[in-house]
Amino acid sequence: MVIGSALRPHGPGAGLVSDRDRRGPRPRPTSRKECHVVTTTAPRPVAVLSPSALRLLRTAGFVSNFDRFCIAPMPALIGSGLGVPVATVVLAASGYYLAYGLMQPVWGAAGDRWGRVRVMRVSLAGAAPAALLSALAPDAPVLIAARVLTGACFAAAIAASLTYVGDTVPAEVRQRPLSELMTAFALGTALATGVAGALAHYAGWRPVFALPGVLAGFLALALRRLPEPARPRSGSLLAPFGTVLRSRRQWYVMAVALLEGAVLLGFLTYLAPALEAHGVPVAVAGAVAALYGVGTMAASRAVTRLVGRWSPAALIVAGGTQTALAYLLAGYRQSTGTLVVAAVLLGGGWSFLHSTVQTWATTVCPTARSTAVALFGVALYGGGALSGGLAAATAQAGAYRPLFWLAALLSVPLTVAAAVGRARCR
Repeated sequence: MVIGSALRPHGPGAGLVSDRDRRGPRPRPTSRKECHVVTTTAPRPVAVLSPSALRLLRTAGFVSNFDRFCIAPMPALIGSGLGVPVATVVLAASGYYLAYGLMQPVWGAAGDRWGRVRVMRVSLAGAAPAALLSALAPDAPVLIAARVLTGACFAAAIAASLTYVGDTVPAEVRQRPLSELMTAFALGTALATGVAGALAHYAGWRPVFALPGVLAGFLALALRRLPEPARPRSGSLLAPFGTVLRSRRQWYVMAVALLEGAVLLGFLTYLAPALEAHGVPVAVAGAVAALYGVGTMAASRAVTRLVGRWSPAALIVAGGTQTALAYLLAGYRQSTGTLVVAAVLLGGGWSFLHSTVQTWATTVCPTARSTAVALFGVALYGGGALSGGLAAATAQAGAYRPLFWLAALLSVPLTVAAAVGRARCR
């Protein structure tokens, strides 16, 4: 099969345009020192994403992240409305995150078996009624069940979007569209708390859950315009797991992701609580933490321009440096001004470091790319959950300075491991 022909635009709004002739590229020989990411059974990407296709993928990730984080400012309001303690409402958020993480490899294997676009459409079609059920929940048990189902469905959107780019864009220019995707993901995260808080204040908490549900329904229909990229056929639903887990490179990348999640996700959650412990109002502390998303969006623009000029290892070092500096500042003083700078720097660290490692993750196992990206996500969020949980007792005691300095210290082996591993993988 010639991938340039398979991805030829067909019908209105077709999302891909061939940029090579139909004969396809000649295979590039690899040396033993290189990371073997090109195989005889994996089609080599030779197409580029059209702006309309990239917009669809960005919107899918944006809606997924918005739905995932929109509950953050609302537990007290929901508890009051349903007549239950805040701790009960928190179960809805915890159940959502658990289902979101556990379903990553399930959706990943399904994407390798049945196709990326099909999986995105099915998952969004399931997320739409689940989110609407969350909005209509008459009591806490229904709300918890609905949020768990919503998380399980939305779990496919981001990994499938990243995998789609990996299938259709050559590795040497892949980080540019991936950076644009991550900008949209960060925007969803940043707007979730602000928009959800304002909407819940003026219209109640139910419209907040309904909004991403309506958008998911529209996206499930709009994604019909996105052609399915060529991919190697897996023998069974579990076959991609064997392919991925036999790769030593994949284990290395997942180890980096675990440490990255611990540093860039787990410790990040304590920025707002650190301000609140010093008497800063909750609304102000939340706004400061949301500047992380602003930093991510601003830095992603720089990353897009630097791809091709800087090596991947240099981008990783730049991101790791920003991350270490952010946590050093946060440990030095937990004031509003200092943590504003720290939040923006952490967003920059995420854009430079994570987007580069994420791009790397799309190249390691091209014959089971969807499953590989999904397991990368499991390691990433698992690291965030692990460090966040282990640091809870220290944060409860108000000892934020050693907590942030530990994060700065861990940034060093993270940066070294990621940069060295990526430099050796050409």
